[in-house]
Amino acid sequence: MGHLRIALVAGEASGDILGAGLMRALKAQHPAVEFIGVGGPLMQAEGLTSYFPMERLSVMGLVEVLGRLRELLARRKKLIATLIDEKPDVFIGIDAPDFTLNIELRLRQAGIKTVHYVSPSVWAWRQKRVLKIREGCDLMLTLLPFEARFYEEKGVPVRFVGHTLADTIPLEADREGARQALGLPDGPLVALMPGSRGGEVSRLGGLFFDAAERLRAMRPDVRFVLPCASPQRREQLEALLAGRDLPVMLLDGRSHQALAACDAVLIASGTATLEALLYKRPMVVAYRLAPLTFWILKRMVKSPYISLPNLLAQRLLVPELLQDDATADALANTLAPLIDGGQEQTRGFDEIHRTLRRDASNQAADAVLALIGAKP
Repeated sequence: MGHLRIALVAGEASGDILGAGLMRALKAQHPAVEFIGVGGPLMQAEGLTSYFPMERLSVMGLVEVLGRLRELLARRKKLIATLIDEKPDVFIGIDAPDFTLNIELRLRQAGIKTVHYVSPSVWAWRQKRVLKIREGCDLMLTLLPFEARFYEEKGVPVRFVGHTLADTIPLEADREGARQALGLPDGPLVALMPGSRGGEVSRLGGLFFDAAERLRAMRPDVRFVLPCASPQRREQLEALLAGRDLPVMLLDGRSHQALAACDAVLIASGTATLEALLYKRPMVVAYRLAPLTFWILKRMVKSPYISLPNLLAQRLLVPELLQDDATADALANTLAPLIDGGQEQTRGFDEIHRTLRRDASNQAADAVLALIGAKP
């Protein structure tokens, strides 16, 4: 058994949550363990000595990246040198593929075992990146089963560990409790989730409000709740709402409460669709991209579906209205029957929730310890 030294690098808040859960599970399975690397407050609370603040890695948007590129590259170079000196038993890169995959490659070349936790998303399924992953990591841990199948086909050692959100979100969400917490009355309630980035909201926000107006014409008693991802998004959405007579409650964050409270969801394609699925709320997925981006994407993505619920179900479980098909009328007409219905969707969601609910942190810890031969 002996003493283990485990290096981890996380680049953003979601990675900090995953890393902390993994560290807790590793300590439970192997108490003589020391953690080094880069992480946020949660990982530090679990005992990580962080070489520099994780915030220095959380970069959003190209302009910021270019402004900080020299610093990032210098930090990464120094981090690689430090880790090679420290010779950890294993290195775990958590998400942030643009930063961590390179570190994994360099450490593996130096003879250190490497693990990548969280598969890069659809954008990553460029053959080039898969080759880099195959070269750079001894083990890929995926949150979703179809990702694991993909890596198996490409000859990358992989373990599907399940999704931590599926562990934390209850199988039966308390709708009444959530409505009371938000001070919302009874009656049909639709959650509007037009995305978390400025570009998404500028393409979908107005469209979602138009659809909400059409829905009100069909169901005058329907109300809306919209969790805003950030103060900037809230400002943007308030501007789009101005001059409309719509009963929309804007929330700061609290997307889980909004999902628990609602009857159905109109949602942008993205990771939030997984949360809506785990809350078992019938949904309509809409997406609009800049025309050129859409054209390129259609040629790049081989899957018949774009939304996570359909990728997970491997069938058309939830309606996907993309690009020119995403009109206010089409969205309202597709959403209306789901307010009181949607049982087929919710049955499918329940099945998927149970598949993903595997005690992810312990599964991941187990796979890491097996890789380095440190299983009790």
